[in-house]
Amino acid sequence: MACTTLLVGRLATNDGSTIVARNEDGEDFSFDPKKLIVVNPEDQPRTYTGVASHLTIELPDNPLRYTCTPNANPANGVWAETGINAANVSMSATETISANARVLGADPLVVYQPAQGTPGEPGYQPEVPGGIGEENLPTITLPYIKTAREGVTRLGMLVEQYGTYETNGVAFGDEHEVWYWENIGGHHWIARRVPDDCYVVQPNRQGIDHFDLADALGEQRDYMCSADLAEWIRDHDLLMDMPAADGEPTEMVQGLPRYFNARIAFSTYTWLDQLYNAPRKWYLCSRLTPSDPRFQGPAPEFGPESLDIPWAMRPDKKLSASDVKDWLATTYDGTEYDCYGTKGTAATRHQYRFVGIDRTSECSILCIRPNAPKALRGVHWFAPASGPFNTAVAMYANVKAMPAYLDTPTKVTTDSLYWNNRLIAGLGDPQFFESYEAIQAYRLNTMAQGYQSLHDTDAALAKLAKEGKADLDNMDDAQVLSTLAAANQALVDKVQTQTQAVLGSVLDQRTVEMKNAFNMNDH
Repeated sequence: MACTTLLVGRLATNDGSTIVARNEDGEDFSFDPKKLIVVNPEDQPRTYTGVASHLTIELPDNPLRYTCTPNANPANGVWAETGINAANVSMSATETISANARVLGADPLVVYQPAQGTPGEPGYQPEVPGGIGEENLPTITLPYIKTAREGVTRLGMLVEQYGTYETNGVAFGDEHEVWYWENIGGHHWIARRVPDDCYVVQPNRQGIDHFDLADALGEQRDYMCSADLAEWIRDHDLLMDMPAADGEPTEMVQGLPRYFNARIAFSTYTWLDQLYNAPRKWYLCSRLTPSDPRFQGPAPEFGPESLDIPWAMRPDKKLSASDVKDWLATTYDGTEYDCYGTKGTAATRHQYRFVGIDRTSECSILCIRPNAPKALRGVHWFAPASGPFNTAVAMYANVKAMPAYLDTPTKVTTDSLYWNNRLIAGLGDPQFFESYEAIQAYRLNTMAQGYQSLHDTDAALAKLAKEGKADLDNMDDAQVLSTLAAANQALVDKVQTQTQAVLGSVLDQRTVEMKNAFNMNDH
């Protein structure tokens, strides 16, 4: 399992944006080159077949343009992962999560079954396609939704119709809301809206805890679910909350308590969760809400292995895109669990799975800015390769193509941001402190230039709009599209120059420490 998700509601960000962000991490010993591209409507398939599941789906004939971060090598499928569409809706898919045996027994996953035998011979059994999964979720969902809620309902419909071969969490955002969706078994799902003044840290484990069944089956203000969820839970005895004490009133919905803990009902509670998942949530929540007394003292209620930290929490201060980038790059900085730190022991420094791990393929921070005009509203911050060593570039999403430097080839080259950041990480890791200053300056400068690009481009287009030369609420305005594309290219050109410079610096530092070094005074 891999990936870490960080979601932020609009009242918890510095500029009122909704933020959907995620590290896309490969499986063990897996390093998948990723690229940032734009899929235009004419390039969107109308018939889609999954590589892993062999499932063929007919898609609607009215797709929207969208950004995405697919695999550089499409042999194993698209794996589009994250993006923003032309309706300014963001999507991140997926956070691989865990379900317990009770759930998987009640609603088994829909797994591909290869053909058995030879066609025409006795006993031959044709293949049985599997369901949908991470490989294809953005491709079959994001181009067809105009709000975050529509994302929840479309994905829910697809899972109910086709099933899924894995358990996943998916996030959607628009200018007003952020929603987090989780599938429960092969065909069931739940979703919860992120409170506007809160953030959510989501590692590879079922996350949603408190659930309001009445709202999910009724008004759907903050909760949504598959239509038969209550009946399914009841039929399979899936609720695990202890009943209310004698005399305490309990509101019932279809024979079930209105409020229950979905995490306890559907997720796992194992030692692997304590080592692999819980520490990531503990560290980020304890740093984003340090005032919470449950993280304080010599024997805090919440520690690195705590499995019941609340799903959503209120930060002590507002967050920005650059904050989110930094937190998703952390290796538990300042603690005894930091692999690059000096505290603790060799054992503690590699005791828990890090947030910023070596096998991160890319991190996307998807910002929908409600205070910006419609055509400028979506910003896709793209940070390929390992978080402690890379930077994020701020790309306007409303364009028809991304700069070539972000379109990663399958082979190693210094003409690619992904491969350059991979090289910087590989060279910088063995001499972290020697390379740290150069890498941090690189990140600070390039992300500052990203903010400057957004500010200057917004202002330039506002001026053109005032002069009647651009319509900032028209996603297809030619002047807007050309200006945004030019701004993206100009920023990437600056980032490319600085990336090459820091790669040279790290290479020099690494080279002078080679074991075969010998100088005239080495005697």
